[in-house]
Amino acid sequence: MVTKYKGFILLIISALTIQIVSSQERPNIILIIADDAGYADFGFQGSNVMKTPNLDQFAKEGMRFKQAYVTAAVCGPSRAGILTGKYQQKFGFEENNVPGYMSNYYIDDDEMGLPLDEKTIAEYLKDLGYQTGLFGKWHQGNADRFHPTKRGFDEFYGFRGGARSYFEYDENNPTSRVEDLLETGFRKFGETEEYLTYAFAKATINFIEDNKDTPFFAMLAFNSVHTPMEATKEDLQKFPELKGKRKQLAAMTFAMDKACKLVFDKVKELGLEENTLIVFTNDNGGPTDTNASDNIPLSGTKANHLEGGIRVPYVMKWKGVIPSGKEYEFPVSTFDLLPTFYSLGGGSMEDLKDIDGVNLFPFILQKDKNRPHETLFWKKENRGVVRQGDWKLLRYPDRPAELYYLADDISEKNNLAFQYPEKVKELYKLLFQWELTLERPRWQLKRKYEGKAMKRMDQYRIRKKN
Repeated sequence: MVTKYKGFILLIISALTIQIVSSQERPNIILIIADDAGYADFGFQGSNVMKTPNLDQFAKEGMRFKQAYVTAAVCGPSRAGILTGKYQQKFGFEENNVPGYMSNYYIDDDEMGLPLDEKTIAEYLKDLGYQTGLFGKWHQGNADRFHPTKRGFDEFYGFRGGARSYFEYDENNPTSRVEDLLETGFRKFGETEEYLTYAFAKATINFIEDNKDTPFFAMLAFNSVHTPMEATKEDLQKFPELKGKRKQLAAMTFAMDKACKLVFDKVKELGLEENTLIVFTNDNGGPTDTNASDNIPLSGTKANHLEGGIRVPYVMKWKGVIPSGKEYEFPVSTFDLLPTFYSLGGGSMEDLKDIDGVNLFPFILQKDKNRPHETLFWKKENRGVVRQGDWKLLRYPDRPAELYYLADDISEKNNLAFQYPEKVKELYKLLFQWELTLERPRWQLKRKYEGKAMKRMDQYRIRKKN
């Protein structure tokens, strides 16, 4: 039935989007991404420890999504999902692309990047006449061919890798890795004396000012609050009651909040508020061991598939268009950003091939009261997860599957797998059917058993097709 009326549904959604765009100029779009932030480490998420007054006000003026997900529990794959609007496993970006990580097992580091045949969110928006800029962390490949300026971004100020110092690299703070160095445009390297979080925000506001008279897409991809745990003395003094990593984290979060204010204030100063969509989110859950983050009430952390690893803060604000002070209840994903932005920019959903995300605006404006996604999936190696409705199944390679009903158990404390074996079987099959549509991981373990498992999966795919 859904397939029969799919075309008609797309036409309705497209018409709604055209109506939104026609009543406004094409909006400017600012996407702000935190890095490794804890789910509860913002005032608007319930923290009484972190000081985030500017983001708290932003959340009051916008819409907060209570069940927002990333497509992976670690940085690289998660950002690939954002940039492409689809499950990154479809093009084999399953593992984190960290140079030297398990280098005895993986293929050449230079191959670890967003495939060149995948179209990015920046390329889609450039097609619509947007000026595009990326400021901060890239983490989609260190080789020149993966560079942001070759993937749709007109401007770039940041670093290619996944993490680096927040302070200037010099003889007292050395690095030997090119992917750590600050870069303006393509291969114009040069450090700054400014604390990096502020430097990225200031580069963003310069881009906004330069492009205030034309539609622009600015992606401010903080590396804050990813390790290393480095804060300024000034910001550390704001948290005398805290110690150790938690104090460092609080100061780094406070700096990110102030940096966001610089962007918010520039938008207001230029009179762009009523024609600018601003989104704030995070790339994965907080790693409670390395940076002392807090994901409560969620279980789990970065790198695992419990809610604490994949559910993130997610706020949208567009003054006069998105209802302020509201909360959206149904699950959404960061891969929804691409089709949402593209549709608001005047693009047609029919142009988006093999996209898993949806345009969220009909749902935000209550034109469509259904769930944007009935089913969502996650996968890394032999671990797999499916959420259908409010049921969530986690499959492990070394222990029995777990089943949770999230509507009653957001903390995933009550494993219902033994009470509902038929539901486990149903979701297990659904997960396996999805996995058959995926590509093999592009950088694979070279161990013998891994190759055998991949070969068996390939043989099964061939049998299914025939």
